[in-house]
Amino acid sequence: MRRLIASLLVALLTTGCTVGPNYKRPTASVPAAYRGPVPEEAAKTDAASLGEQKWWEVFRDEQLQSLIRTALQQNYDVRIAATRILEAQAQLGITRADQFPSVDGGAALSAQRTPKSVFPAVQQSNGQLSLSAAWQLDFWGRYRRATEAARASLLATEWARRAVQVSIVSNVASAYFQLRALDLQLEISRNALTARRESLRLLTILADHGNTSLLDVRQGEQLVYTASEEIPDLERRIQQQENLISVLLGNNPGPIARGIALTGQPHSPEIPAGLPSELLERRPDVRQSEQQLIAFNAEIGVARSAYYPQIALTANGGFQSDALARLFGGPAGLWSFGGSLTQPIFTAGRIRSSVKLAEANQQEALLSYQRTIQQAFRDVSDALIAYKKNQEFREQQELLASSAQDAARLSNDRYRGGVTSYLEVLTNETNYFSAELNLAQAQANELLALVQIYLALGGGWQQ
Repeated sequence: MRRLIASLLVALLTTGCTVGPNYKRPTASVPAAYRGPVPEEAAKTDAASLGEQKWWEVFRDEQLQSLIRTALQQNYDVRIAATRILEAQAQLGITRADQFPSVDGGAALSAQRTPKSVFPAVQQSNGQLSLSAAWQLDFWGRYRRATEAARASLLATEWARRAVQVSIVSNVASAYFQLRALDLQLEISRNALTARRESLRLLTILADHGNTSLLDVRQGEQLVYTASEEIPDLERRIQQQENLISVLLGNNPGPIARGIALTGQPHSPEIPAGLPSELLERRPDVRQSEQQLIAFNAEIGVARSAYYPQIALTANGGFQSDALARLFGGPAGLWSFGGSLTQPIFTAGRIRSSVKLAEANQQEALLSYQRTIQQAFRDVSDALIAYKKNQEFREQQELLASSAQDAARLSNDRYRGGVTSYLEVLTNETNYFSAELNLAQAQANELLALVQIYLALGGGWQQ
């Protein structure tokens, strides 16, 4: 009998199957090259993509590097994502445990005495040691599919953490570059205010001596007020930007140390994007979406296994005696073994609906995976276009600022020579001040586009 049972167990374990579809990576429509102004030399297959570089190789401002390191250690979103990995690991352990037998042990000791009445008093004691085992055989692969789904969910959680890291790197870099742009605009405004106050002082002296009109003084005041009104607004935006960076770092709002000035931030004029096919392996959100698809694909097998019989084995063994001295003797031994098979007969369509639900979830995950890939290619293309066009805009803005500066200089010379009115000075000084502020933002936009390229290419999670 024991040999027969052992042979049956071996046969069940070796011939068991796993129902449900095995996962195969879906085909993705991958373009031959990214749409956008990608230079020919950067589009070569041997050109390393910017996304393959470490973040500290892309952002070379040491102060910015320090901020990013702090954010990756202290940011709450990163820490929450890491905790979710622990949750997924625990869930995998719980799910995987269903594949194995469960074994329980027990011990009991009791004593009883009946009082003397018609019969003499009787005293009894009883001791028992037992060991029981139960095993739900995974003949149809239900628990193996569930473990496969849990393992894929764990990997999806890991890729989600890396996606958060990418986002934190890009958010800190973008916020820092915008802060340095505001610093530059504040410096421009303060320098303009100082120069215009001096000009207004000279105008006031000339007006007091009758060498110019009060209208010129009022126009000079307008230049002063135009520069001075920018300063409190820029100071507000700077402090709020510092608060934003502080929270990204996991700190309370406070001041942020500066590094390289905005105009000195090193960056390459040409960005290698690499091959589009490499993006599927590098982007953490694409990898996360694929693992979610794997998990839902495995859930189909879990649902389909409910159609088939559930086979369970139970066994009990131990010792029982009325005296501890005879507890481990031969006559005190006891054991039992049993098996059961349960086959669903009528469930009112519950199992069929569960399978349809699992299949629909898998289809939704597939579409989400394909949409994520398509969005990834768009992100790269948009970022490449933005970087190139922001460069062109910045170059034109530099020419505009230079021309406005020269026009302001010439108008001041013409005014001092008595050739024109101060209105011309007012117009050209206002244009020059506006051009300087716009140039600072254009320089920041170029760096912000670089950050977006790095984010779109999936760089930043490599530690």
